[in-house]
Amino acid sequence: MPTHLAPDLPATQLDVAADLLALLADTTTEPRPDTQLEALTLAVAADLPVLLWGEPGIGKTAALTQLAAALELPLTTVIASVHEPSDFSGLPVVGDDPAEQGVPMAPPDWAVRLVKAGRGLLFLDELSTAPPAVQAALLRLVLERRVGALRLPPGVRIVAAANPRSSAADGWELSAPLANRFVHLQWAHDHEVVVRGLGGTWPRATLPRLDPHKLPEAVDFARRAVGGLLAGRPGLVHRLPSSETRRGGAWPSPRSWEMTQRLIAFATAAGSSREVLSLLVRGTVGDGPGLELLASVDRMDLPDPELLLADPAGAVLPERGDLRQAALDGVVEAVRARPGKSRWDAAWALLVRAVETGAPDLVVPASTLASLRQEDWDVPPSIEQLAGVVSLSRRADHAADRTAAIAGKAGL
Repeated sequence: MPTHLAPDLPATQLDVAADLLALLADTTTEPRPDTQLEALTLAVAADLPVLLWGEPGIGKTAALTQLAAALELPLTTVIASVHEPSDFSGLPVVGDDPAEQGVPMAPPDWAVRLVKAGRGLLFLDELSTAPPAVQAALLRLVLERRVGALRLPPGVRIVAAANPRSSAADGWELSAPLANRFVHLQWAHDHEVVVRGLGGTWPRATLPRLDPHKLPEAVDFARRAVGGLLAGRPGLVHRLPSSETRRGGAWPSPRSWEMTQRLIAFATAAGSSREVLSLLVRGTVGDGPGLELLASVDRMDLPDPELLLADPAGAVLPERGDLRQAALDGVVEAVRARPGKSRWDAAWALLVRAVETGAPDLVVPASTLASLRQEDWDVPPSIEQLAGVVSLSRRADHAADRTAAIAGKAGL
């Protein structure tokens, strides 16, 4: 090979390599239901700081990059673990006359760029490997959106990522004050999403569509949901976990309940699924309080027992089996509280309606309703339509009991 061509060879090969890398990076997106991505996008829309928890290599950074691109927000990545506290609180700059002007705190360059852009997605990566002093400096950034003397504009959203301490290099537990300022989302990979993405097509992140006509209703619903639960469960208003590990996650406080209320309003206005709402509320106040809140929300959606008793023939019962069962239990309790022949008959008609439109377990409501009968009340003909269902359920229960007894005797 001629020697004068040798200097051109590295450039030519690098050009070919660049073309190959460009082809590998050439991917497309598609609308695809993704519960965790929808929860993340909804929390970003609600302007709440989000913390993604997941093992290394699970795709947290890739998800943030794709989210920023989909929302057309410039992405600024800051590796928290390699910064000093002054990088977030600012470096003191002595002016001409400190006694008159004070000593301002100079912000880092990335904060200046965000302020100049007026919008963006600030990604705080490797949060769990940041030492306690850096975490303390981050408190003001996350809560007050201040870096040194600068305030981040409203168009900037904050998302962080962390690895569990067990899989983080030199990991630290998050301090309770910092952890309580985030919506915690557990990030896991979806096998089908990964396979299709490696094939060149990733799911598309889009902002939730908020219905402008539902905004007042959404706010009212969120306030009733949170206020109704805490009115009956005052111990849930503030519950600081006893262990250091749990303090570094989601737990209930007045601050996190306020965040939860905002997320419920956004999820309601966007028509989000129960799965998305579950991820958000459990990621804000913790699993236990979050599940209690979801159960309370379900009860809010139950039909009024008095309205059902007023029109059994036209009654619309919930489709979900557990909610349907709860609605029927409410009807029986309403008759117990204010008994009457017409109300008793209407309750039996509702049980028949339930059988015609679904298959609930009627043993308990039917037995309880039968026990409320007074001597001068004639048995309604509709009971005959329930006899087979109730007896079949009882036979199934008896068979299960016998099977369990036999298994116990056999030591199984």
